[in-house]
Amino acid sequence: MRLLVSLVCFIFIGTLSCGADRPNVLIIMADDLGWADLGFQGSKDILSPNLDRLATRSVRFTDGHVTASVCSPSRAGLMTGKYQQRFGHEANTPPADKGMDVEQVTMADSLRKQGYRTGVIGKWHLGDEEQYYPTGRGFDYFYGLREGSRSYFYNAKKDDKPNSNRRIEHNGQHVVFDGYLTDVLGDKAVEFLKDDSADPFFLFLSFTAPHGPMHATETDLAKFSHIENKKRRTYAAMIWAMDRAIGRVLDQLDSSGQADDTIVWFLSDNGGATNNGSINLPLAGHKGIKFEGGIRVPFLMRWTNRFANGRLFNPMVSSLDIFATSLAAAGGDVEAAKLDGVDLLPFLEGKRSESPHEELYWHKLWFSAMRDGPWKLIYVQGYGYALYNLDDDLAESKNLADAHPDRLNSMKNRMVTWKEGMQEPRWGEAEQWFKTHSKNHIRIIEGK
Repeated sequence: MRLLVSLVCFIFIGTLSCGADRPNVLIIMADDLGWADLGFQGSKDILSPNLDRLATRSVRFTDGHVTASVCSPSRAGLMTGKYQQRFGHEANTPPADKGMDVEQVTMADSLRKQGYRTGVIGKWHLGDEEQYYPTGRGFDYFYGLREGSRSYFYNAKKDDKPNSNRRIEHNGQHVVFDGYLTDVLGDKAVEFLKDDSADPFFLFLSFTAPHGPMHATETDLAKFSHIENKKRRTYAAMIWAMDRAIGRVLDQLDSSGQADDTIVWFLSDNGGATNNGSINLPLAGHKGIKFEGGIRVPFLMRWTNRFANGRLFNPMVSSLDIFATSLAAAGGDVEAAKLDGVDLLPFLEGKRSESPHEELYWHKLWFSAMRDGPWKLIYVQGYGYALYNLDDDLAESKNLADAHPDRLNSMKNRMVTWKEGMQEPRWGEAEQWFKTHSKNHIRIIEGK
């Protein structure tokens, strides 16, 4: 057990690094979670006592963003610390023969070189074929599904058929599971943490909840019988189960003595979806579009040994920064990694006072966005641009494009230049998504 601090040090590329100096890293990711749908985010009907407990001891990033408003490209940005458009991972759900570019170095690759044992539990969604499999992308251990969603219960005739990419696997072997999948993923995470290795660990706990299909146990549903809307009731039960699983993981860290020296990140892969009963208010929009409800997410970091007390951090940060910050904490060379994310530690320690990012960019096929401090630019193909000041209008309800033409043009030119430096998308999406999301963007821009 890591309760006994190893006296053995390892030499990595001429640098002496001891296990006691390298914190564990745990990323917990929810799937399609609404901005307002946790207790610490102000929800009155969703219960999340374990995440609320985590939030009280965490740095809470109030302006924290993911790199895409849909699942797969968001995860590609997280895993590489780079804008996923740099390697063509722009659209959602890679086709059968595509996945996250194998030339990219992942966070797991880098931390394994620092002496970490690495694991991913849950949703992968970065390619189905063997060359994209987690154990070939820096992870020693994988328990989960290759695809993006599945039933929360074992189904041998559908998701768990031998040839299904939605089946649950353990390092390439199809496995049968009992019970509710969210609970199972939590149990597997606890097992991973119980390993008696003296090496630090990196675990990516990637829940499918509360992404559809909307499945919950009868016991969990009964707890929310007071919620009249059936979809919202099921959604609440799914988050309750996820929070319960997270609680078991946090309890294991506590009981093993690892909690204080484990960096725990929590975030969602994108905003709440239109089909799962989520609420993103007061943010505009939802999963799939470039308004804040699609890309601004609940975002926490706990590292008790370095930051003993919970607090708010209001400057703009990105999921890109998780790789850089974790690598820096592990003693790695962030500059050599050439990431788009930045090491947040100097900012959190007060050694740097500026914002970690003055600009952030988003783009997927037909829609783009850019932040320049509080200013936000949105582009819709075939329609044009909208401009907002989030300091004054977090709900993005007042389009200032006509009032600030110089600012609009300046940001537009920088956005175009940024996009020109990216790789062409390696796959696309069906035309229906352009039509659907174009209407959603325009509806919000025009206040309809």
